[in-house]
Amino acid sequence: MVLAGKLITELGIKTSADKFFKLFASELHEVQNHCEGIHEAKLHEGDDWHDTASVKHWTYVVDGEVHTCDESIEEVDEHNKKITWKVFGGDIDKQYKVFKLILEATDKADGTAVAKWTVEYEKISEDINPPNGYIDLIFKITRDVDANLVKEKVAQ
Repeated sequence: MVLAGKLITELGIKTSADKFFKLFASELHEVQNHCEGIHEAKLHEGDDWHDTASVKHWTYVVDGEVHTCDESIEEVDEHNKKITWKVFGGDIDKQYKVFKLILEATDKADGTAVAKWTVEYEKISEDINPPNGYIDLIFKITRDVDANLVKEKVAQ
């Protein structure tokens, strides 16, 4: 009986790794303005969106249904452009004991960039499916954010 797992996806992005990472590391509140799949994000506890003690509340769509969760930042590694979030509460706790989301943004030697997303999870029972719908949401978020960041660059 395997309850824990990881899902990983790497997506090519047109914007630089620095710019993509910066949005999630220091402008997280703006993600909802870039993505159709996120309905709302608000600061739930704390004074700063990017403080590890702060908790954010998210409303989003997975598999065609509206879900909610809370999130806090576990770690930000500026040097490696890596962020780890702990996701909990709301609909997450109904299926998972542990749910972490990790973003790593990397520039490639050929001038392109990649956003690597990892979902680490532990299901509450073997009857629960892996969080494949969250990978679909991450794909959509990445595409929407990247497209909007590219538009902003062109507009400047």
